[in-house]
Amino acid sequence: MISINTSKRSEEAEIMDDFELKGAELEQTLSDLENINKWLGGNKITLDGIQKLLKDTPEKRTIRIADVGCGSGAVLREIANWGRDQKLDMELIGIDANPYAIEIAQRRSDYYPEIKFETLNIFSEDYKRQEYDIVLCTLTLHHFKNEEILELLNIFKEQSQLGVIINDLQRSKIAYVLFQAFCRVFINNEIARKDGLTSILRGFKKNDLKKLANKIPAQTHSIEWKWAFRYRWILKK
Repeated sequence: MISINTSKRSEEAEIMDDFELKGAELEQTLSDLENINKWLGGNKITLDGIQKLLKDTPEKRTIRIADVGCGSGAVLREIANWGRDQKLDMELIGIDANPYAIEIAQRRSDYYPEIKFETLNIFSEDYKRQEYDIVLCTLTLHHFKNEEILELLNIFKEQSQLGVIINDLQRSKIAYVLFQAFCRVFINNEIARKDGLTSILRGFKKNDLKKLANKIPAQTHSIEWKWAFRYRWILKK
């Protein structure tokens, strides 16, 4: 087996980082990533975090939530279903820099009037002017370099009224090997396989997140390990 080095974050690019990726190839990859996340319980981690932040919020108000790097919009559709069950008034905004991903997300969310999508660069002034109750960053933070992450987290914190929820991958040799085995059985798509492994090597150890948390003022920071090989970091305002 090739030696797996997890001592520091990899800077290898992912295929999905190419915002020109489109068509059937992108659609299939987004579907596979959506299924992986569903099978491994990733969306529930984010949804549980939202419930924690909304715990002390008055019921009769519109909850405005942004999902940064929304991909196919799967997380927002799950939140919308939960919100309907809870009789909550929700405004959900999916943001992605890939316009082709946004087209797919819009098509898959036709029956969700509470969800809208925007093609935006999150470092742009247009994005920084937006305001939300909660900013979600699900499997997106690892796409950025260390020096960009601190800037992004400060942007998210400033524009959120209640807090920020990060749901991202643990950088781990065990996670890498188990994902290889998982793909051999369940995933046929070469992009999803390759990017999934690269994502793990670009992921985080708990100490990485603690160091970032020390540089960002917040009422509380909660960093918890979750199955399958995830960290959920809640920055409460």
